[in-house]
Amino acid sequence: MLLIPAIDLKEGKCVRLRQGRMEDDTVFSDDPVAVAGRWVEAGARRLHIVDLDGAFAGTPQNAGVIARIAETYPDLPIQVGGGIRDEETIQAYLDAGVSWCIIGTKAVQQPHFIADVCLEFPGHIIVGLDAKDGKVATDGWSKLSKHDVVDLAQHFERDGVAAIVYTDISRDGMMNGVNVEATEALAAEITIPVIASGGITNMDDVKRLAASDEPGIIGAITGRAIYEGTLDFAAGQKLFDDMHPGS
Repeated sequence: MLLIPAIDLKEGKCVRLRQGRMEDDTVFSDDPVAVAGRWVEAGARRLHIVDLDGAFAGTPQNAGVIARIAETYPDLPIQVGGGIRDEETIQAYLDAGVSWCIIGTKAVQQPHFIADVCLEFPGHIIVGLDAKDGKVATDGWSKLSKHDVVDLAQHFERDGVAAIVYTDISRDGMMNGVNVEATEALAAEITIPVIASGGITNMDDVKRLAASDEPGIIGAITGRAIYEGTLDFAAGQKLFDDMHPGS
């Protein structure tokens, strides 16, 4: 099981949002490449990068920064989301050294797009599903759809996506615990891997997730907690390794 550090980019800086609101951000660093290096040195085995400006604009806005991170750490698997809504963007990110592109809003609004890009880029497409009370949200969490998260995940599994990043948006960025039960419930209904996101706050959250015997959960993304110091990243990854040896 992997603990995956998040680097959220806004105007070229590493920030975190509360509840997905662009106006409610905290800047942690103006050097995202150095931030990536910090997590690599702490033992990160995958990196989660979100182009927040891209998510709201609908097109990449921080692609240059992401390319520099991938170039600086070529052996580090990187997954990128935010504003990825066409094949050209996916191709550009893969060419830059990114391992997976995460499709969010467009996956929900135009599901056939996922089938197309899974055929064109097999093994490189992850779908990000942000949900509240079992329903999927879109457009930077500003809209709540009528789609059931399990139904959509099963649909995308049939299309051939590599994994699902599942975010409980009622908890993300609010430092009040991860929704292990909802994540387990989703993982139990599909065979592709699930990466938990939202609410990883401290070692207790890591322990609760690590204690899950749902094999479909392969990791958890953490952001604000490792920047504000309520979670020691290296210690969290060690706990995962100790509780899931060989995974």
